[in-house]
Amino acid sequence: MTMASAPDGAEDVFDQFLTDRGHPTERIGWQQDGLKKQCPECSGLHDDAATSCTVCGWTPR
Repeated sequence: MTMASAPDGAEDVFDQFLTDRGHPTERIGWQQDGLKKQCPECSGLHDDAATSCTVCGWTPR
């Protein structure tokens, strides 16, 4: 879950809230598709140097 306008630390608090109630939380990163990085949100392909998805705007945490 991404909270684009959340204040610093709010995501950690939300993750802890979910964890305390038995819901798993995990950090999601780039997937590999051959020699390219693949966005886990929209499946857009990017060069290995990419730091965010230019298709949907996703960034790894």
